[in-house]
Order: sequence, then structure tokens, then C-alpha cells
Amino acid sequence: MAEPFDVVIVGGGQAALAASYFLRRTGLTYVILDNGTQAGGAWVHGWDSLHLFSPASYSSLPGWPMPDTPDGSYPTRDEVLDYLHRYEARYAPPIHRPVMVGRVERTDQKFLNVRTSVGDFVSRAVIGATGTWSAPFIPDYPGRELFVRTQIHSSHYRNALPFAGQRLLVVGGGNSGAQIMAELSLVAQATWVTQHDPVFLPDDVDGRVLFERATARVLGGPSAMPTGGFGDIVMVPPVRAARERGVLHAVRPFVRVTATGVVWPDGREEAIDRIIWCTGFRPALGVFASLDVIEPDGLIRVNGQQAVREPRLWLLGYGSWCGPASATLLGAGRVARSMVRQLAAWLASPI
Repeated sequence: MAEPFDVVIVGGGQAALAASYFLRRTGLTYVILDNGTQAGGAWVHGWDSLHLFSPASYSSLPGWPMPDTPDGSYPTRDEVLDYLHRYEARYAPPIHRPVMVGRVERTDQKFLNVRTSVGDFVSRAVIGATGTWSAPFIPDYPGRELFVRTQIHSSHYRNALPFAGQRLLVVGGGNSGAQIMAELSLVAQATWVTQHDPVFLPDDVDGRVLFERATARVLGGPSAMPTGGFGDIVMVPPVRAARERGVLHAVRPFVRVTATGVVWPDGREEAIDRIIWCTGFRPALGVFASLDVIEPDGLIRVNGQQAVREPRLWLLGYGSWCGPASATLLGAGRVARSMVRQLAAWLASPI
């Protein structure tokens, strides 16, 4: 058997890069296993016009700030990808790609074994950084499997061109639904379907405010959070423009899907060409299922970032349940700093 690593990181996106930055200072041996073919993680799959919610200065990984955009606007998907490519080139983290991880399993009380498409990797600890992008969620609407026309999840949406002139439903009231609705409304007959009336953040609130609010909630409890007047959707320029055009009106959900459309609560049936599901993601934790650590709610119970039922497993970047704002570029770095410090101390302690 090859010499075990101290740490194996499963996933090669922004969370993995943040963890790597701090691990390289510890002297621990580690490797990153990424199933992608290039740097960028989930950003590779974002739609063409996707923008960050925050300026570059508030969207950087540890050690190297993201360059400001020439016009001072929020960075685009391509600008984020360029930054991540250059970040990897700058720090040369030990990434193996493309490597498909099948499962993580126990070997004994000391090591975990990571089974992959290129062989096994044995380590004293594993950091899960698989993110959510590979686990899109579509609700189980009655009749959805009967629909013979096109339906896609937002994870497969690229731009509005293939949808021009069509009758569309954009389903989902979050930021992706608002941004995609804003774009499609320019070229298609689009209807926005949300569970409740969408609530928009004030125009002057962006990712910087959201990040600090998330951190305050964890550190100071609910009483540290501002109350009143805050919603869910960030008013990035395309969404603001759509609001000014008067197209950001949402309707309540249909009751079922038919072969060629949907049936609304009043019994009216409408023909639809395509449905775009902007209904979010779930944590991509399947590779850890063999450790029997996934709870009925689909999450792994953690103490900070360390799994309670398997202390050799640590988690980063899935959302605030494993660190405040840890699914953001800046938040991943802040959480990774403390996580790596705790992980290194745990590995150094007598077992």
C-alpha cells in the first residue's frame, strides 16, 4: 500500500482551494481529487450571463484578491473562472483530475479509504468539498414524468437563445429563478412560478451585507440579525432592469403537469413548450453514504465542520450548516482557516 496521506480532499472547487491554501502551511501531506477537467468547480457550469452578488474585493479566496472589474461592476462567471484558473496556477495545489470518487469507506480505526476511478487513496482524514452543483433538486410535481416537451434544471441553462419565441415556465423564487426569468423575458413568453410572492432585497443590499448577516447570526445568534425589510432576491442589474420593465410578476404553482403543459388551480390547462426548474440543489454527499453518516434530512451532523458520527470526515462549502456563508468564495476561506487549524490539532492529538 502506498504511504497514506494525512488528508484527502474530495472535490476541486473553491472550497477545496481555500482548504489547500491553509493546509500547505501545516506540513501535512494532502491531495485534492476533482472530477472536473479544469479549474473552476461549479462555476464551469454556470449560465453565460451569471454575475456574482458582490464586488471582487468581497469575493476572493485566501492569499490573493480577485482583481477588480474594469468598470467596477460585479464579476461575471467568466471573470470568476479566470480568477480560479490563475489562483491554481499561482499556488499549484496538488490536484488530480479528472478523478471520479466512488465512495469513502473505513479501513480500520486509523484510516479512511477513498475509492476512485484511478485507484484507492488512503488518508487519516477526508475533507468533503463536493458542493451541491452535481445534486440538482426538482420537486416531485404530479405528472412531471408525463411531459413530452423539454424540461431542464437551471444547472443546464446556458443562455436565452434556444428559448426565443417559446412559451416557458420558470419555476423557483430564488436568485437563479429571478435572474433567468429576467433574461428569458426579453426573448420569450415566460411565466414566473413561485411558491409565494417573491421578496426582493433593497437595491443597496448585496452579497457583502448577506455575508456579514450570516456571520452575525452564527456568532451572535438571531438577535444579532437586522429585522424587517429584507427579502431573498438580490437586485443585480439584470433583475433590476426586469423590474423596471414590469416583468417580475410571479404566479402561484400549477397543480399538475400534463403531456404538453400544466393545469392551474382554477382548472385551466395551458400548453407550454419548456419548463426551467430553478429549484435549487442538495448537498452532493453520496460518496460518504458508505460511512453511514447521512441523516434523514440528507445532511451530515457536524460539530463545526467535523462529522459527529465519523470524526475523520470534515465538511466545507455546502452552506451555513457547516460554516457561516461557507458556500461563497469569501466565506469558504474564512471557514477553511479555522477548520484546518482544528483539523491539524486533531490529527496531532493522541488517539
